[in-house]
Amino acid sequence: MSEIPAKATESEDPSGGATDGAAVDAAAAAEARDAAGGAMWQSSPPGSIYDYIKVASFSIGPDGHVEQWSLRAENIFGIPAERAVGLDPIEAFITPQLRERGQRKMAEILDGREWTGVIPFRTPGGRGTEGLAEVYVMPTTTEHGERAAVCIIVDVRTLRSIETDLAASQSIFGQSPFGFLLIDPDLRVRRANQRFASTFGGTPDDHRGRSVHDYLQSPEAERVAATLRRVLETGDSITDMHVTGFVPGSEERKHWSVNLYRVHSGSGRPIGVAWLGTDITARRAAAREAAAARRNLALLNEAGARIGNSLDLETTARELLDVVVPGFCDLATVDLYQGLLVGDETPAGLADGSAELRRVAFASAVSDAPFGGGTAPVSVGAVFHYAFNSPCADALRTARPRHVPAEDGGLIQSTLAVPMVAHDTVVGLAQFSRTKGSEPFGERDRALAVELAARAAVCIDNARLYRREHERALILQRSLLPPGDPEASGLDIACRYLPGNAATGRPSEVGGDWFDVIELPGHRTALVVGDVMGRGLRAAVAMGELRTAVRTLAQLDLEPAEVLAQLDEIARGLGAPGGVQQATRAARRPREADLSEVYLATCVYAVYDSVTRRCTFANAGHLPPVLVEPGEAALMLDVPPGMPLGVGGEPFEEVEVELPEGALLALYTDGLVESRDHPLDEGLQAFVGALTDPSQPLEDVCDHVLNTLDTHHGEDDIALLMARVQGLPAESVGDWTLPREPRSVGRAREYARGQLLAWDMEPLVDTTELLVSELVTNALRYGEGEIRLRLLLDRTLVCEVWDSGLVQPRRRRARDTDEGGRGLQLVGLLSAAWGSRRTPRGKTVWFELPLPDGENGLTDPAEALLSLF
Repeated sequence: MSEIPAKATESEDPSGGATDGAAVDAAAAAEARDAAGGAMWQSSPPGSIYDYIKVASFSIGPDGHVEQWSLRAENIFGIPAERAVGLDPIEAFITPQLRERGQRKMAEILDGREWTGVIPFRTPGGRGTEGLAEVYVMPTTTEHGERAAVCIIVDVRTLRSIETDLAASQSIFGQSPFGFLLIDPDLRVRRANQRFASTFGGTPDDHRGRSVHDYLQSPEAERVAATLRRVLETGDSITDMHVTGFVPGSEERKHWSVNLYRVHSGSGRPIGVAWLGTDITARRAAAREAAAARRNLALLNEAGARIGNSLDLETTARELLDVVVPGFCDLATVDLYQGLLVGDETPAGLADGSAELRRVAFASAVSDAPFGGGTAPVSVGAVFHYAFNSPCADALRTARPRHVPAEDGGLIQSTLAVPMVAHDTVVGLAQFSRTKGSEPFGERDRALAVELAARAAVCIDNARLYRREHERALILQRSLLPPGDPEASGLDIACRYLPGNAATGRPSEVGGDWFDVIELPGHRTALVVGDVMGRGLRAAVAMGELRTAVRTLAQLDLEPAEVLAQLDEIARGLGAPGGVQQATRAARRPREADLSEVYLATCVYAVYDSVTRRCTFANAGHLPPVLVEPGEAALMLDVPPGMPLGVGGEPFEEVEVELPEGALLALYTDGLVESRDHPLDEGLQAFVGALTDPSQPLEDVCDHVLNTLDTHHGEDDIALLMARVQGLPAESVGDWTLPREPRSVGRAREYARGQLLAWDMEPLVDTTELLVSELVTNALRYGEGEIRLRLLLDRTLVCEVWDSGLVQPRRRRARDTDEGGRGLQLVGLLSAAWGSRRTPRGKTVWFELPLPDGENGLTDPAEALLSLF
């Protein structure tokens, strides 16, 4: 080996690494290039295996000491050349216990023997690093013929680490469940694993040198190649890039998720792109299914929120179409059986699908689309029927959805005819259509369409049932209200009743509002306005029961406070199966009280006497009456409100008010003055303010009040009762006091005859004289105190006989042999009506006769007398 200075034996490459002594350094390469006439000698490129394996060389001279020391040896042992040259390697690097053996090996080497082995070593000096080196010793001679040696050493631990890394890399590459490619800078496959080869065929070696164009179609191949180029240039990794293509021998479109990252050499030089791909075709299909399921669930959720908000059939049908267009289909229609729409319970032809239908709703997301899907165009509101052999008629017959064939050249490509079934009854047909360019209906769409149609059908059927019950309740309620315009003695009456939402046309539950005008004996009139709390048929029924009870109690001629007290007992008994007594016992036991339904109602009851023009009020939690006197502003009467009917336990108070001639009295329910947008106080003030001109006709006053208060927006029922006072003139009243003596009977007949003749009522004289005789005679025989006779002429003739006795007359049937006992029978036969009532000072017995020009003629007294025997 020639003598070459140690530092001149090797040089550093541009990457920072150093070539060993066997390589040609840069200076030597330049000399060789000059000697060879410019030939280029290239050293190992950066990133070669020598960058990974720690290999170094040095030479030993004839004296067994280090003669040359490379830079790589300096890197491994950490000793610079100026210190290493001249060292005894055995003494410097071998541990003491192995030095003797090392000296023997060195002697053998200098004798010309090669040696290879693994020896432990340590670095001299302060570092004291220990290592394991694989040593290759090759004998040589100097230019003077002396024995020397060249030593090549490899760091065993680094070599073992490289072996482990290579084994791990090979295992990962070969056993990876992903398709694994190593793509070189020319975008060619450098290496493929078995997983990739099993997908695209052949062996891993068969794929070497291929490009992405060999696997993917344009433009997908161009997109992927551009992405590979970008990763190679920028070093930015790509995660979950979706690639679409086909595998050999299959027409099924495949989807892969690909991860890309740039691969570097040990020196950091980019050497290619790693490709890891996995088949996500099934996952994509599952994701599409999940997305479709989520869309369907969202659609069903929207349907649940939007369908059925109205109890109107047509509105409910439109709500269905608002949900499905355009989220589910492009066009849709709803057809309902005409019989159901007009109220028939079982329309003819329902079983075979031939009954008439009415198109109640149509929606389209396509401009200029025809009415209907898959059928002849039918406009909204038209009544028609499907042909017996058509798919739509078949869907109605079988209650199963059917596909309707699309017409050639038409806009529609797919139509579903879905029967609308509610409670096992077909109520109509919904059609959902998709235009060309949209995805045809699948099985999932079919199931969704059935569910949507079923939900809408239940809502439509509920609306139909509600409308039927609402109409029945409304009929019941109106049947309980006074028919026509009520008439009363001494009063001009006008009334209004408006059910909730009557003007808007939206259905609402029937309320419990009522009013009544009841004629009482003595040309008196009871005015009643009440409101049962709650809504619906039960409230209407409760209202009917209370109204009937009021009429019954009014005929007993009880005081207003007593009437309300009796009504309170009745109201408490309405909610208990056992009546009032059961309700009273339940009220004492709270748990049982919760089980009985409580009916509460408010009511104002007033009795007007046309002779005295006095009105007595009693109030059970109702709004106060409003009075307008001539020339005065309207005011609310201060009538103690009391507790509502059904609460019980509190007495009711009475207030008596004298009403001047021409005064206007108004009774009403809270629906007139209260709503969601108008507080009660504001409504009351508006009502009082609307009664500015009470002199107008009552009908006009009622209309003015309703228009001023804008009652059309209300959801509650409205009852309004107005009465203008027209007292009985003094000349229409005859009033006499008779002493308690027999002569008073004849005197009473004379008073009656004279008054009737003065009134020009001669046809009534005989009958009146006879009946007055009977009543005065009974008052003398069974009554007490002085007797009072009063005749009242208005729409009828009323005769009243007053006394201080408390015993009420009782009509009985006399035997043929009895000489008396037929007086009240005679009164009953000859009069239009008769009765008795208690007064604060006794009782009053009265009878009523129709006027001669009335519709009912008088009974002949002689015939009446003969009929008693």
